Order: sequence, then C-alpha cells, then structure tokens
Amino acid sequence: MSEIAEIIDTLESKIHKLLTKIDNLEQKNRVLQQELTVSSNVIQNQNTIMETLKKDFESLKLTNSLLGSEDYKRDTKLKINSLIREIDYCIAQLAD
Repeated sequence: MSEIAEIIDTLESKIHKLLTKIDNLEQKNRVLQQELTVSSNVIQNQNTIMETLKKDFESLKLTNSLLGSEDYKRDTKLKINSLIREIDYCIAQLAD
C-alpha cells in the first residue's frame, strides 16, 4: 500500500507542477498577445505617419519645382510649359 501511496503522491506532485506550468504559460501567452497588439498599433501609426510624410515630401518637391529650385529646373520648365498650354487652350475656348 505504501508504494501505491508514494505513486499517488508523485503523480499529484507532477500534476500540480504541470498545472503551475500551464498557468505560467497562459499568463505569458496573454502578455505576448498584449505586446503583439501594441506592436501592431505602433506599426499602423508609423505607416500612417510615413504616408503623410511621403505626401508632404511630394508637395514640397512640387513647391520647390514651381519656385525654380536649382535641383528641379527641368521639372519647373515642364510645369510652366504645361500651364502655358492650358492657358492657351482656355483662350482658344473663349475665342470660339
């Protein structure tokens, strides 16, 4: 009988250890899921900021080209020619 009691005690001890490990792993899993959620939100915010910065950069690039920046002389000339063509077209429409 004492052997059976020892085996039962050993099993109870092992089951208790397993339940403790399960609780710890579930807790770690919850923490990791929260971290994942936070990281996902951070990534979304950074992507939004990046898109906004890209749009701002394109706007600044266009502004520089219209202001005649040395870096964008060709773009400036093309934009001016495009505007002149549009004005000519409008004048032609008004003349008709």
